[in-house]
Amino acid sequence: MLDAAVLTFARRGYRAASMDEIAEVAGVSKPLVYLYLNSKEDLFSAVIRRESAALVAALTAAVEPGAAADRRLWSGLKGFFSHTAEHPDSWAVLHQQARTHGEPFAREVAAMRAEIAEFVTDLIGAAAKEAGCAGELAEREVAGVAHALIGAAESLAEWANARTDEGASGEWEHSSAKDTAATMMNFAWAGLGRLMGGARWTPGGLVDRVGPPGAVG
Repeated sequence: MLDAAVLTFARRGYRAASMDEIAEVAGVSKPLVYLYLNSKEDLFSAVIRRESAALVAALTAAVEPGAAADRRLWSGLKGFFSHTAEHPDSWAVLHQQARTHGEPFAREVAAMRAEIAEFVTDLIGAAAKEAGCAGELAEREVAGVAHALIGAAESLAEWANARTDEGASGEWEHSSAKDTAATMMNFAWAGLGRLMGGARWTPGGLVDRVGPPGAVG
């Protein structure tokens, strides 16, 4: 039933989707759907929680333990983009539907993003520590970079999935996830490397730290 609900909500939208249609897709009776999930609102909330947990699990499981900071971020991004490419209906529900229909759905997605943000913040903090400049990056600055990275990754996943929907093969999708992660790393890591090396942008231009910057993994 949850699989049928994901597909229906993604393709019809929350408001247009009906319990009758979800029951038909699932191959069960409408009363059975109501018996287990009470209402369309409860069903949608259950879908958001399940799909959020699956996305977070895919991201965290993909990170290479013990690897250098850039490899951990790279592998996490690959896990994120692979999951969103392989489950486009799930991503549509989380990124398009759940965030646009108010409480309690937006709150469920916000909880997922907060969990991902904490995870990415820890990755960037570890990278700063590896670079020998952990004390120079304020906690707020690290958290801000993490949130900016998440927002960019979400937007890039939306763009990549729109291209995938044009009828490409599964092999192309797998390659696309890797290429998309590389695009994200090329966008983000060069800037992070300069930041961890002590460089700061100001309205007067880029200012480098005096002395040799710490090496970034």
